[in-house]
Amino acid sequence: MIYINETSTIPIYVQIYEQVKSDIVKGNIKAGEKLISTRTLAKNLCVARNTVENSYGQLCLEGYVINKPCSGFIVQDISEELLVPLKQNSDIILSSTHSYAIETEIYDYDFQYGNIENHKFPYSLWRKLTNEALLSVDKEKINFYNDKQGELDLRIEIMHYIKQSRGVYCTPAQIVLCCGMQYALDFICKLIPKEDRILAMEEPGYDGARIIFENNDFEIMPIPVESDGISISYVETTNAKIAYITPSHQFPTGSIMPIQKRNQLLNWAIKNDTIIVEDDYDSEFRYNSRPIPSLQSIDNNGKVVYIGTFSKSLSPGLRISYMVLPKPLLLTYNAIFNKYNSTIPWLHQKIITLYIRGGHLERHIRKSCNYNKKKHDLLIRTIKKLMGNKVIIHGNNAGLHIILEFVNGENQDWLIQKAKEQKVKVYSTTSHWYDKEKAPKNLILLGFSMLSENDIVNGITNLKKAWFK
Repeated sequence: MIYINETSTIPIYVQIYEQVKSDIVKGNIKAGEKLISTRTLAKNLCVARNTVENSYGQLCLEGYVINKPCSGFIVQDISEELLVPLKQNSDIILSSTHSYAIETEIYDYDFQYGNIENHKFPYSLWRKLTNEALLSVDKEKINFYNDKQGELDLRIEIMHYIKQSRGVYCTPAQIVLCCGMQYALDFICKLIPKEDRILAMEEPGYDGARIIFENNDFEIMPIPVESDGISISYVETTNAKIAYITPSHQFPTGSIMPIQKRNQLLNWAIKNDTIIVEDDYDSEFRYNSRPIPSLQSIDNNGKVVYIGTFSKSLSPGLRISYMVLPKPLLLTYNAIFNKYNSTIPWLHQKIITLYIRGGHLERHIRKSCNYNKKKHDLLIRTIKKLMGNKVIIHGNNAGLHIILEFVNGENQDWLIQKAKEQKVKVYSTTSHWYDKEKAPKNLILLGFSMLSENDIVNGITNLKKAWFK
């Protein structure tokens, strides 16, 4: 029997696909058997017929079934030795546009960090702007290799946006568009001479950034994060030639670097001729105070590389980020990447240009900030009400996640397992420590960007039952 979870963020056609595929792999549906017709299954599940057709189409694409005219969808013979062994707790799900790693256990509430609620994306407007882009006077550019740094019109819009919202001062020539923050970091790594590849990085820090530096043969020097950001005194004892930081909302602790420390860090960079990479990944989301100005906004000596992204403010699936290079590094970039082509399709760039130019991004961010503030405040209130002084909340009042510290020292592995028994998924923070042995074992990361307000209350209620009976 196929079960549809109406509250799940997983598309219905993927849920159907997953369960039919699982039955085929497990032998519950034998080779040669005919699948129930799309019309009948759609009627039984009360879903649109094309939803079922999409599910069956994916099964056909991957070879699990074949669509025989006048016969329907017939299950194919799959040799066991050709099957990729399934992990005990997960299936790999492939759709036409995404790869999903979905645990077979159905979680009622998932406090993941990174993805965004499906209904928040402006689908109708995006379709309209796509048509507008394809009818624009420069539509022929879709057939060209375009500017390696990204379309000039979009770089101009980004320049105005980050000047207004983050105080970043630059020219369009300093902006380079990239298909995601990690690709931006990979570009930056290649601008650093091999003999200077010594990196000061926050401890804990974003592991998605660390792996890029490691893959480019950087020596990682973990720098402790204090209550107000990275330890400057510790940085000053190193011979690092580059530093990677998240000063406006440190990931994952949520600490904010004050102006005094920012000046100290810039002075260190000037004195030692080093580069600072400022990852401003979610600066739009400040809930009870004004946004913190960027570090780049007070850099008068060309020491800061600024990285911004549309992943949190609009959608991570767009894969559009940008970096602002100081003029000395821009010369190096042009020398090294002169023959490279842009990593972002022209059509996507044109749509984003129209989106920003029409004032839609500003309105979207304002609405998203208000919406996420309600969820954030509800999350904090619910935790305080149900868990009281048994936990300490870190990193609140900004961003899309918080950290829970358990004052009685409960181990995160136990916490994750007990939450799982209540069908709630929560996350370890250990991966964000370079030195895993020093990672505290009593921390849990809770993201809330994918949960509704009702889900937040119900999820925290279940966690209270799991952890504090």
